[in-house]
Amino acid sequence: MPIRIDDVSYTYQPGTPFAAAALDHIEITIHDGEFLGLIGHTGSGKSTLIQHLNGLLLPTEGRVLVDGVDTRVRATRREVRRKVGLVFQYPEHQLFEETVAKDVGFGPRNLGLPEDEVKERVEAALEMVGLDAAKYGPRSPFDLSGGEMRRVAVAGVLAMRPRYLVLDEPTAGLDPRGRDEILGQVARLHRELGLTVILVSHSMEDVARLVDRLVVLHRGKVAAQGTPRELFQRAEELQKLGLGIPQITEFMRRWGARHPGVRTDVITVEEAAEEILAHLRRRAHA
Repeated sequence: MPIRIDDVSYTYQPGTPFAAAALDHIEITIHDGEFLGLIGHTGSGKSTLIQHLNGLLLPTEGRVLVDGVDTRVRATRREVRRKVGLVFQYPEHQLFEETVAKDVGFGPRNLGLPEDEVKERVEAALEMVGLDAAKYGPRSPFDLSGGEMRRVAVAGVLAMRPRYLVLDEPTAGLDPRGRDEILGQVARLHRELGLTVILVSHSMEDVARLVDRLVVLHRGKVAAQGTPRELFQRAEELQKLGLGIPQITEFMRRWGARHPGVRTDVITVEEAAEEILAHLRRRAHA
């Protein structure tokens, strides 16, 4: 079943002189097994929206349904939070236990699960993010690299066995290697486990190669949605919303203007390389 965001509006500090509308009648359906990207300029409402997906925030108007369960119903909110795992920006700041194994096992242990099941979940979750439990479990999380700490934090969410994984700028502050490690693991989780993933990102290159569908937020509204290939052909429209397109797409648009017949809807470096080689071969045989 999907997540349905049904005519959701949200206002911070309603009924006060400081009231600020953050979401304005949002309508989105997130399909089972989908990899959805959320993009938008700073202040567009992305982080506010994803906090509605597991009931951390509740709509001022409208409703959010997770597998048919309304997040506004207090009695079932715990069930929703088990299903929707939310990874905030800089999640390593939330690490606090003395060992990696204790940190990853904190959530399952808090559920009152038997210790042998907690241990099994910890090992499985660390394996999911590419960390060997025997090697990393006994170590302090604070002795790890930034990318490794980020993966431990994600493992702590995965140990809760969520059906949906929501990531808010998961590569923020990481070096290129750390970025590739995190995004590679997220893509693998989606591909191999069929996990539904919602990714908030400012990187057009990342969403171009990872997501099935993009939703663009602007001033708390859905401004556009479609596949990355569709949306990145609307460069002028995105520019008005304060967004760019992948650098390789911009390059191919300009290169294609000087070389008729070249595809300009490419969104990855690999696609561009194939198209340029094909064009050169066509010219060689002309």
